Amino acid sequence: MATATNVEATATGTIEWLAAPTTNIVVPVYQRQYRWDIGGCEKLLSDIRAVAAQDDEHRHFIGSILSGRDASGGDLILIDGQQRITTVMLLIAALHHAVQGSDPAMATELERVLVRADDASRTKLRPHHAWAELYESVVLDRRDDADRESRFDDNYAFFRSQVHADEAAVIWRGLQKLEHVSITLGASASAQQIFESLNSTGQPLRDHELIHNYILMGLSHAEQLSIEQEFWLPIEQATGESIGAFWRHFLVMTLGREIDVSGEHGVYAAFRGSFPRLDAARLRADATVWREYAEIYGILLDPQGESDAGIRRHLHHLNTFGRATYPLVMSAYGDHRRGAITRDELIEVLEWTQAMFLRRAIVGLPTDRLIARLCRARQTGRDELMRAVARITPSDERVSAVLKYGELPHPAYVLGRLEQVDDLDAYDIESIVPAVPADGWSGDGSRVWKDYSDDEQNSHRALAPTLGNLTLLESALTERVFGASFPTKRDDAYARSAVPATRELAAVASWNTAAITARTVRLIDEFVTIWARPALPEIDDDGLTPVLDAVRRRGWPMGWEREFDYCEYRGEHWEIKDVRALFNRVFRRAWTDDPSAALAYSAKHGGPIYDEMAWKGQWDSLDAAHHLYMGWDSHYMMTALQGVLEESGIAAEVFVKYSYVGNVM
Repeated sequence: MATATNVEATATGTIEWLAAPTTNIVVPVYQRQYRWDIGGCEKLLSDIRAVAAQDDEHRHFIGSILSGRDASGGDLILIDGQQRITTVMLLIAALHHAVQGSDPAMATELERVLVRADDASRTKLRPHHAWAELYESVVLDRRDDADRESRFDDNYAFFRSQVHADEAAVIWRGLQKLEHVSITLGASASAQQIFESLNSTGQPLRDHELIHNYILMGLSHAEQLSIEQEFWLPIEQATGESIGAFWRHFLVMTLGREIDVSGEHGVYAAFRGSFPRLDAARLRADATVWREYAEIYGILLDPQGESDAGIRRHLHHLNTFGRATYPLVMSAYGDHRRGAITRDELIEVLEWTQAMFLRRAIVGLPTDRLIARLCRARQTGRDELMRAVARITPSDERVSAVLKYGELPHPAYVLGRLEQVDDLDAYDIESIVPAVPADGWSGDGSRVWKDYSDDEQNSHRALAPTLGNLTLLESALTERVFGASFPTKRDDAYARSAVPATRELAAVASWNTAAITARTVRLIDEFVTIWARPALPEIDDDGLTPVLDAVRRRGWPMGWEREFDYCEYRGEHWEIKDVRALFNRVFRRAWTDDPSAALAYSAKHGGPIYDEMAWKGQWDSLDAAHHLYMGWDSHYMMTALQGVLEESGIAAEVFVKYSYVGNVM
């Protein structure tokens, strides 16, 4: 029987293993923070009580603990199992503190588990250096900050509240019946591969935690500390709780492709593909770039960090649309920071992006899966980006038609820019005709609302949320005239406003549908100037999706046969309704137009074209010697057709139009 030479696995009692004089554990810097909550602690304690109540033959298995020896000092480097071991230690600390005054013998046994044999002032478990002192202050009862909050404190407090001296013997009996598999790695074992295998089930690590492990694992402990301090901690500080989104947006920016997050660890997989295992010098060069863009991301999250008032204002505006714009903005901002583009060129990109998102919101077009294509276009140059933006930005005519009768999206943002008000905190959105007028409301001071005909009331209600019926008004003035008729609001509020566009209403004799329409038309002229579409004769694509941005779906979800309305292939209109048909048509066309590219792609990826039908399944013959296998799943087929189009250099000329079914899948 073969014997493993790089991995040693031993089933052992957890307390016995922890209490051994040689078991001193260091949590490496690439490990995630301690995250167990009280619910997890409660379950652990319940399991310990349950196994304590059973006979001596019963044990409680807590999983595997993966570690390796530190070549410099002989301590165990804890690769997997930090969360469980830390929680067990907190329970033991609570038990120790509960009995140290009443059962010295048990306290001594517990102390052997908690503190090092060679230094009683140090714990046997040494967490990540950033919070090691915090942990030790809890375990060794050295805490001096009564108001401090941490997971260590919370969970320790829970255990202390549950474990009393009269139950100590039972809890200690249960703890001694815990078992795990201790996996110790040899020098040539792949820690990352084993780590990923152990974390492939149960609650997975988050993508950014896997990225953290990936870039640091394999370095010496000194190198890990250096990279952690110089790069990773600044990245965490800049992005905060949004660190996961930062990595996804960074990869969209650099790859120019949407990141598949439907499966497990899509961001991590994309990162590994983009940054293969590197030596320390190359890692530092890449990490310098990551840190720079993390700083930029932090500014996008909080534009107050931008010193230029004009750029800062536009960054605030962009946050109206959420964070979907960030990959493109990061790209332009980074170039501006390095001096590759001017301030005006950066602002141009910010203006184009705002116009595109706002115009699409007005006409009801989706705004997802747009930014990756713009990042690709920007990599080619300004003109290509301008054409790409123009293609997906609705025209002046289309936007104008909807603004006349449709509800205005993002009204505070729109009115703020139209009326040149930057700080909106002191203003309310004033609906000149209220959304729900009272019976006594009047637009002219003579006829009241209850005397309006049904048609008049319906017309006023329909136009109430439109651009022409909305303005900004100081909050104090809003409160003064709330619910009042138009003449009262005009004289007592609008005429006193500091907003010029609102003050202009003081010259209006009465407010009705004709007045709303006239004001809307006037404001639309300003609107299409402020949110200008690039002046190019590109078509308004009406929701066409570049094939490179098409969704890769797992399996064959319900409705897959009607995912598309059609495909535009280099100016041709294909009545293609599903991925399977599109896959077949693209590869057959590639075989006709550019067989060398089709064969090159297939050779690199091991298919889908083969020189013989080597196994049973669904095949389509391209010629007598080449056959296209048709038995793949949807995800593979979409990936392959995208790949062969890229290999042929024509992917940018192929689009799909999603059907209603496809949009809701």
